[in-house]
Amino acid sequence: MSAEALRAGQPLRQLAPAKVNLTLHVTGERAGGYHELDSLVVFAGVGDQLTARAAAEMSLSVSGPFSDGVPATGDNLVLRAAEALRLKHEVRLGAALTLEKGLPHAAGLGSGSSDAAAALRLLAGLWDVPEPLITDPLGLALGADVPVCMAQPRPMRMAGIGERLSYAPPLPDCALVLVNPKVPVPTGQVFAGLQSKSNPPMDPLPNGLDFEGFVTWLARQRNDLTDPATEIAPEIGVALDRLNRQPLVRFTTMSGSGATCVGLVKNMDHARRAARAIQVAEMGWWVVPAPVLGP
Repeated sequence: MSAEALRAGQPLRQLAPAKVNLTLHVTGERAGGYHELDSLVVFAGVGDQLTARAAAEMSLSVSGPFSDGVPATGDNLVLRAAEALRLKHEVRLGAALTLEKGLPHAAGLGSGSSDAAAALRLLAGLWDVPEPLITDPLGLALGADVPVCMAQPRPMRMAGIGERLSYAPPLPDCALVLVNPKVPVPTGQVFAGLQSKSNPPMDPLPNGLDFEGFVTWLARQRNDLTDPATEIAPEIGVALDRLNRQPLVRFTTMSGSGATCVGLVKNMDHARRAARAIQVAEMGWWVVPAPVLGP
């Protein structure tokens, strides 16, 4: 954005897309209770919206269908990201930030981390400072999922505690059906319920897979958190069953530590049709069709 536009007070806007774990292998545990993971992460074309406008001080307002319970204070990861970037570059300006919550929080979609990554990108442009790289320690200091969210929209392989990132090969065109039964699933309890915390890593993802090959590869992978999450919230099993019953859905899994479940389909037409069928059956759930973003 030009300096003239900034002076005119025009806002910058950024989608903070849903982070979706198509695989999630728990491969170990470090001192301090940090779990090592191996995961294929993609980003969906649905998410929160963050707006930033030049201002003398820092402020944050939160709106949207999932704004209840989201703090607009320094506890919010968006403001923590803003302060970290401001401190790093000794920025004296502020920003008026508006966060529209379109994603359910604590849903296994990394919305808080994606919001923070969006804030770093927006504010780097607003303040005319370098945008942090995915390898910048600033991101990991904010949270394990922030570095991978800084890489969006590219699909990523995320390993370790979130610090080992590599770009995945290009994926075939596909779309998602995201289904959340609106039940709380505390992440700590899910990890505590794991039967094993040292499991095999994800298989290498071959280059050049078509949709059928990608589905076949995914079927050999895992989300090691699905069973303990379903023990806490049996509705996850119901959501997966709903997805599996849709003939257009070719692969199902749970994202992150839940409770959002994911159906992989060939295109957005299939995603809309499958989502509509589930919405009719489960009116109280959050059900959204979304494209898989790519470079």
